[in-house]
Amino acid sequence: MLKPTIGIEVHVELKSNAKVYSTGKNDFKSPANTNMTLIDLGYPGTLPKLNQEVIHMALKACHAMHFHINKRMHFDRKNYFYPDNPKNYQITQFNTPIGCNGYVLIEVDGCEKKIEIEEMHIEEDTCKSAHRGNVTLLDFNRAGVPLIEIVTKPCISSSVEARLYIEKLRELLLYSDISDCKMEEGSMRCDANVSIRKRETDPFGTKAEIKNIGSISNVSLSIEKEIERQSKLYDNNEEFLPQTRRFDSKLNDTVLMRVKETGNDYRYFPEPDIPFIHLSDEDILEASKDIPMLPDERR
Repeated sequence: MLKPTIGIEVHVELKSNAKVYSTGKNDFKSPANTNMTLIDLGYPGTLPKLNQEVIHMALKACHAMHFHINKRMHFDRKNYFYPDNPKNYQITQFNTPIGCNGYVLIEVDGCEKKIEIEEMHIEEDTCKSAHRGNVTLLDFNRAGVPLIEIVTKPCISSSVEARLYIEKLRELLLYSDISDCKMEEGSMRCDANVSIRKRETDPFGTKAEIKNIGSISNVSLSIEKEIERQSKLYDNNEEFLPQTRRFDSKLNDTVLMRVKETGNDYRYFPEPDIPFIHLSDEDILEASKDIPMLPDERR
């Protein structure tokens, strides 16, 4: 029987009052293009200023998920060109994520399993694109909204484990008052990387990434469909290139978006307009005290 290997990336919008690098209001329900500043619009000469509330919330997430916290960290520029990204780069963390080597515990068939998390980093969201026929409209309210990206190790072995992990993550973030985690509004978005192999000792198989899965139930379903698709190719001795897919709820299946013939070159370099961050023991302790009783302890 073929063995799936799954890694999950989750983007979570934080509940801060302001955006991560500007004073723009962070509010999902405002009319389009009413909460934006010159920084969000990418005007030349504007300077970002880091929102300390975002650091505090990210530290709370680190405590909730047992991360090692980087006390000295910096931000990086991730360079890419896309209509929803007016600066043509995104301010994120690459070499020094705020948290690394964390975990959450899930229960599968009465047994506890540790889902290992590679890292968690802070970054900014992009504009929201709205497609109207042949026209695409941009809403800058979302540009600059603070995100944490949480990336697991390739340690998930089934769609059931993937669903339980997302449910546990959502529960922790909700109880910690870090995010409202409304997947239908885009404040929690999930990508799944799926490959299969014959034995656990074999090298990893060719990976397909399923982007922007819109609900917890679809996380499980899209992974099952992708495992099924790859298994048929494997049984027929067919190969495929690494690729990006999406889950189509009408077709109830994953659909090809693009093939990854070459790796992305984002040309990361340290963000010159934000100084290095030095977290004190007091900063870390204060964040831990701000976490209420979490679900497992409450149960």
